[in-house]
Amino acid sequence: MKEKQPMFEHYEKNVSYLKDYLGIEESFDLIHLDVVYANRKMSLFMVDGFVKDDILHYLMRVLSHLDANDLSIDPLEKLLKTHIPYVELEQETDLNKAGDSVLAGPTALVVEGVDKIIMIDARTYPVRGPEEPDLERVVRGSRDGFVETLVFNTALTRRRVRDRSLRMEYLQIGRRSQTDVCLCYIKDIADDDRIQHLQRVLKEIDTDALPMAEKTIEEFISGQHWNPYPVIRYTERPDTAAAHLYEGHVLIIIDGSPSVMITPATFWHHMQHAEEYRQKPLVGAYLRWVRFIALFMSLFLLPLYYLFSIQPDLLPVDLSYIGPEEEGSIPLIVQFLIAEIGIDMLRMAAIHTPSSLATALGLVAAILIGQVAVDVGLFSVEVVLYLSIAAIGTFATPSYEVGLADRISRIALLMVTGLFGLKGYIIGITLWILYLSNMQTFKTPYLWPFLPFSLRAFRDIFVRSPIPLKNRRPAFLHPKDPDR
Repeated sequence: MKEKQPMFEHYEKNVSYLKDYLGIEESFDLIHLDVVYANRKMSLFMVDGFVKDDILHYLMRVLSHLDANDLSIDPLEKLLKTHIPYVELEQETDLNKAGDSVLAGPTALVVEGVDKIIMIDARTYPVRGPEEPDLERVVRGSRDGFVETLVFNTALTRRRVRDRSLRMEYLQIGRRSQTDVCLCYIKDIADDDRIQHLQRVLKEIDTDALPMAEKTIEEFISGQHWNPYPVIRYTERPDTAAAHLYEGHVLIIIDGSPSVMITPATFWHHMQHAEEYRQKPLVGAYLRWVRFIALFMSLFLLPLYYLFSIQPDLLPVDLSYIGPEEEGSIPLIVQFLIAEIGIDMLRMAAIHTPSSLATALGLVAAILIGQVAVDVGLFSVEVVLYLSIAAIGTFATPSYEVGLADRISRIALLMVTGLFGLKGYIIGITLWILYLSNMQTFKTPYLWPFLPFSLRAFRDIFVRSPIPLKNRRPAFLHPKDPDR
């Protein structure tokens, strides 16, 4: 906790302290203006690029028309309520806190003879437009998405949740960065114990900064550092965030990141997508089932094919054609591992490739992994086929984090199958289910409502229910009004 520094009695000492605290002479973008209005010395402290120039010029012009009589009695009250025509004004008596606020964007006004600093929140940030997020595209629906500015994201959320009990709690995390964080929830719906738990955990975060924004916070609040599966869902869509608020979830919005954290989030939350609710219920249910099939095929199909390749006696006569006709010049298990690593290398290359060259990279990848690799005997044709199916299933997973975790699980299952055959395949799947069933997301079972089983909730997950019939909130959130 940073020590407080009360204001000094003399105006010059206050100005000198702030100049030294902010390093005014050492940073070109930190501005200090010495002005005289109404026969009083005044100082303005601001960051170049964070200040709305037109508003500040207007306020300075208003102050320049004051005379000594205007501030002769109770100058602070007159300035705040009469002579500074602006909405967001605050008072501050702690010089350290005032300096930190300046670094966040507001302008500090120090006035001779006034024992408080006036904070003028006339800031602006460089920001891009609210474009549709790449990872959560829909065919029909809104095209706006969260951006990197906190106040824009809260406005996009409140635009869809015009509820008087919507709460936006402001926090600052990071000893040095003082990153703005917002805890967002609907007070009349969200569970109080869950809210208090998150408030306590966020306030206890002790770190210099949040360089990776929401991912840094996840490291602190999830408590499962070596677990590849995420216990927090991310979204860049305001409509998705609003839907979860109405269910009783609590959101964490971090300045500097377009991804909003949704807590808690079970395994099945990561399998849902906005597209399912943008279509008719039957179509939405079909899309959800296709997504589930793709997920489980990406996990289990490749190891199953390898099992049948090394133990063809497990296959019935009608399926005896399954298995490589030509194994290639290297063992089958090595082919799978090389191909898995190769796909990840291509994925990383695609991220770092300029969009104008992305098509060329895709052609090179198709030639290398497909035709050339088969022709030279590096891969068999079946390996390319089944690995492509697994890759499609991975990319069909709405959650990028779950897709990466499933890839690790697939490689582990593949290796266990290679070592122990059928027993390894069965044990690997069993251990995977037991691992997920023992996980928790904020004291909630990760596989709920599959484990522990809840029939009605399980039906809502596997069948996209019509909106008029889905009139209840998830029970594991302990909402205050479970029935809408």
